[in-house]
Amino acid sequence: EDMKPVISLETKHRAGKAVTLVRGILLNDNDLEQTAKSIKMFCGTGGSAKDGEIIIQGDQRDKVLQWLLKNGFRGAKKR
Repeated sequence: EDMKPVISLETKHRAGKAVTLVRGILLNDNDLEQTAKSIKMFCGTGGSAKDGEIIIQGDQRDKVLQWLLKNGFRGAKKR
């Protein structure tokens, strides 16, 4: 696929708690929600999908990258 997801860690506006953000996955809302659900189950943590982003609680960058590469998102990279 042509998608190049970017995985980053963010703490701003989140009461000091870290979240892993995945941007650049161009899917409709329903597919994005299903992808987020699969990633959350793989990481064993909570999160959500909105505004074209997947938000995973905690620093899960390595696990998210592993899931994305395993599931065909070849251009995925960590920031």
